[in-house]
Amino acid sequence: MGRIQNSDTLTSHGHIAGRKALVEILGAGMDACDPGSNVRRLVRREGEILTIGSPDFEPTGDPRSGNEVIDLRQVGRIFVVGAGKGVQYTALALEEILGDRLTGGHLIEKHGSPNILSRVDITFGAHPVPDEGCVEGCRRILELCADLREDDLVFTALGNGVSALLTLPVEGVSLADVQRLVYLFQIEKGGPTIDLIPIRNHLDQMKGGKISRHLRPARCIHLLGQLSRTYHDLMYHDINRWLHVLPDTQTYADAVRNLKKWDSWGDAPQSVKDFLLAADPAQEPLRHAEYEAMNARAFCIMPEHLGMLPAARAKAEELGFRTHLLYNNYDMLAEAAQVGKVVSNLAKHSELDGEPFQPPCALFGRNELLVTVGDAKGMGGRNQEYVVAAALQLGETRQVVMGSVDSDGTDGPGHQFIDGYEDVPVLTGGIVDYSTSQRAAELGVDLFDDLKRHNISPALHALGDGIIATPNLSFADLSVTLILDRGSGEAL
Repeated sequence: MGRIQNSDTLTSHGHIAGRKALVEILGAGMDACDPGSNVRRLVRREGEILTIGSPDFEPTGDPRSGNEVIDLRQVGRIFVVGAGKGVQYTALALEEILGDRLTGGHLIEKHGSPNILSRVDITFGAHPVPDEGCVEGCRRILELCADLREDDLVFTALGNGVSALLTLPVEGVSLADVQRLVYLFQIEKGGPTIDLIPIRNHLDQMKGGKISRHLRPARCIHLLGQLSRTYHDLMYHDINRWLHVLPDTQTYADAVRNLKKWDSWGDAPQSVKDFLLAADPAQEPLRHAEYEAMNARAFCIMPEHLGMLPAARAKAEELGFRTHLLYNNYDMLAEAAQVGKVVSNLAKHSELDGEPFQPPCALFGRNELLVTVGDAKGMGGRNQEYVVAAALQLGETRQVVMGSVDSDGTDGPGHQFIDGYEDVPVLTGGIVDYSTSQRAAELGVDLFDDLKRHNISPALHALGDGIIATPNLSFADLSVTLILDRGSGEAL
């Protein structure tokens, strides 16, 4: 059984053939987000010799290119530390490879995930707004790192969500102030993660490479739940500054500018503004020269060619669909609902006129879109808003089926900001077609109003169109639109 847990429900209504194909395609993509097989290819043990390296996972241009060959008889202790959604699956592979040679470790994982590890401890924390569990997890990591030695080996495991889960505010800024800031910036104002990075990195004792200072003098192997990048991009590109074991190039001025850019400066907690304006050089993130002096290697364990999008496209082509890639980047900072409207109308025209895409075909997108919530309090996420907005556009379009998922298995904050929906599971996304709005009307569900109130999960769950999936490593979102030939198996 794959990661999608409610396939029978999702394929019991509407365009059944299209839904079945879409479940297979989305499932293939989500299944490719398990890092375990990649870690086992990267990290190999033969007796007392541990070899770490592979061209598939090494950043291009790494000045220390090649295998790391480690004689375990010369290694003291071995630890695994890190944070992020699904990072347990990285650590699970290391537990299997290292066996009783692994001393222990500590990870911070999102609430709701099962504990699958036996030798590495877990603290569960909140995402996207951090909670006390995140702070406690950081303290546990620091306790473990307090007496590291030069002969120790530390594997770090990082994945998306690390910037919330790895939270230990600087002195003078409370957790409550960080919580208010993150909610204001990301939820109320709709600011993107890339613009929040320099703000959080300066307000935290662990982010922006600061955790690496605590790992000295041990030898470190950083396993990054990230696409393959050049070494230069990993070290210098702003989009990678969420990889908190690596150096950061951004400044206090960048943090202040981004708060003002997203109209968040005026409402930000006073302690945050005071700290950023003071610009204490002692709290600056790790810089490149300091990182280069460390005994550390970084590997990207989720390269594009082994990832979610190629696996999903391959499945679609296997099922007979021509595939087209609409977008595959983090640069399109657009509202999820608006993108859902645009793509659904492209699909409608393609079904009717064969323009701009000739059926049968599959349209793909990989991104992390935005949802600006304002004062609304609801349960949902960007993938759910994408598909519901699309469903409202499809109308009588009979041969279009659309789906979107968050690769980590949870779309949005779930129950974090709302009470009263304990019977509604945290969804990973949804699948919609012509029948979605029809069935909603029959059940008295007002999809337009739910979308306006950002309270989508209860509706999708009631309609049997919400996707339930197991958790794993976060690897952005996958959106797929199928435009089928007429007579291809819709329900009667």
